[in-house]
Formats: sequence, C-alpha cells, structure tokens
Amino acid sequence: MARRITVKAKARTPDDKSGVIEGPSPNPMTNLILTDLLLRGGGQILRHAVEAALLSSKYDKSKAKKIIKGRSLAQTIVSTAVARLATRSIPGAIVVGGASLAKLLYDRRRGKAARLQGQQDVAEQAAKGAAK
Repeated sequence: MARRITVKAKARTPDDKSGVIEGPSPNPMTNLILTDLLLRGGGQILRHAVEAALLSSKYDKSKAKKIIKGRSLAQTIVSTAVARLATRSIPGAIVVGGASLAKLLYDRRRGKAARLQGQQDVAEQAAKGAAK
C-alpha cells in the first residue's frame, strides 16, 4: 500500500516578501487603479483595431476609420450597456443572445431591403465621421 505524503502550506508573514510582485506604487489601491486604466485603454485600442480590420475587409481603410469615428455617443453607450449586461450574468447573456439572434433572423427575412438600409446607415455614419 502506498503512503500518502501530505504537504502543508507555509503561512506567509507580512514581512515575507517571497513571491510578491510589487507594482509601481507602494499603495495597492493606486496599483489597482493604474491596472484598470491600462486594461480599459488596451481593450479600447484592441476593439478599434478589430473593428477597423473587420470593416476594411469590405471598405477601404479611410472609410473604415470614418465609420468608427462617426459613431454617436448614444450608440457607444447602448453597445457598452448591452455588452455589460451580456457579460455580467447568464440571464443577461441569454437575453442579449436571443435579441441578437432575433435581429439576425429579421434582417435575413427582409433580405435586400435590410442590406440597402444597412448600407445607407453606414454611409451616414461615415459622413458624420468625416465631419468630425
């Protein structure tokens, strides 16, 4: 019969610095705020890069940038709120996923009319982006 080997974790004392990664500030709250700012800024840069890459597959780069720049404050707030709702809870994800699926099926049903409306909306948003 094999013997079990038990390993006891060694409690760390406040003076023990082994395994501790210090941040730029000795204040942990400042480090948390800085990390939050970096993550949000990096996420926004990544989001804009992905949007530009997706749009540049159909439009040229300058028009793609104008489309992104032409987004209204209301569009930004709504998309942020919907994304937050979807990521915070399973029921929220179900509601947002169901609404997205319903919109997709509705647009497919409308066919060419939906395509033309979408192209018109994108052109208006690009014109707003060019004006900014």
